[in-house]
This record gives sequence, C-alpha cells and structure tokens, in this order.
Amino acid sequence: MAASLVHVVDDDPAMRDSVGFLLDTAGFQVALYEAGTSLLATLVKPARGCVLTDIRMPDVDGLELLRRLRTDGHTLPVVMMTGHGDVPLAVEAMKLGACDFIEKPFEDEALVQVLRSALNRGGASEAADPTLQEFIRRVATLSERERQVMDQLVAGGSSKDIGRALDISPRTVEIYRAKLMAKTQAESLQELVRWSVLAGLA
Repeated sequence: MAASLVHVVDDDPAMRDSVGFLLDTAGFQVALYEAGTSLLATLVKPARGCVLTDIRMPDVDGLELLRRLRTDGHTLPVVMMTGHGDVPLAVEAMKLGACDFIEKPFEDEALVQVLRSALNRGGASEAADPTLQEFIRRVATLSERERQVMDQLVAGGSSKDIGRALDISPRTVEIYRAKLMAKTQAESLQELVRWSVLAGLA
C-alpha cells in the first residue's frame, strides 16, 4: 500500500480535506499537510509515494518546497496543483523537476490519473520516453507561425497576449492553436507544456 501513498500539501483546509477524501475513496493512502515545512519535517529517506502540492502557499510555496525536497535528496515525484493562469509557474516547476501539474478546478478522475502516472513513473526521467521522442518529431512539422504560437502558449500567454506579440488577431491565434494541438497530438495545454519542458523546448 505504501507504493500508492500521496503526500498532499495545501494551506486551504477545505481543499486539503476534499482532495484527501477523493484520494482515500480512490484507494490511495493519504497523508495531509497544511504547509510544506510540515512535510519536510516529517519525511524520512527513502521517502515513498509522491507529493501533491499547491503551487501558491504562504511562506514555503510549491516551488520552494520542490527545491527543498531535491536539496534534501528526496527523489519522490512531485505533482503541482496550479490555478488558472499559472502556466509560467508550472513551467518553472517542471524545470525544477516536478513530474506533472494539474490546473484547478480539476475533474476527480483527471487527478487520480495524474497521480497514478506519477507513482508508476517514480522519480525516473522520461527523456528516453518514445512518446516524448515522437512529440519532438511532431513539433518539427509545425509551420514557423505555429511554432511561434506554441512557444507563447507554453510561456503562459493568453490568446490576446499572443495576438499582440505576433501582431495577429486573437481569433487567428485560436486557429493556429487548434492546428498545433492537432499536429503535436497534445490533448491539453497541460500535456503540451509538460512535453515541451521534458523535451527541452520550453
């Protein structure tokens, strides 16, 4: 059962309890923490399971928690919960070694799948993942403009921001976005960001 242990860190009691109840119902073993410092003080090596943490918290936020976990030598996978518009933070988290992120509000099943994937991966790198290699190949098929829109999307730009940056209308941005998502076969912005970071494209 220890293999399915999820350490949940969130300063919002209602969110923490809600996620804890959901994961418990889904068959995970759950440990709840109201702050990153509580988790850091509790973990002993070799730590098992994975960490699910909110990215925006007072004192020690999700990024700082991730930094401290790695500094302390903990390799367990970390999944970030982000708010709408936190894509740049999610990208930074991925670059620091988070294995995934999920945007709030999320579907229950989506969270369960992300955590199962994180637990199955453990702390291993996905650099040699054939899916990732295929993503890199697909990105190479994008037109110059599609690649520009992708880079702006992965950097956290909205359609309006991207339109201003590239001097095109937000509607045109949406068309390019739909094309590049189809070409890369990324099912969501989350997946596009994760693959882009893992491929060294972000």
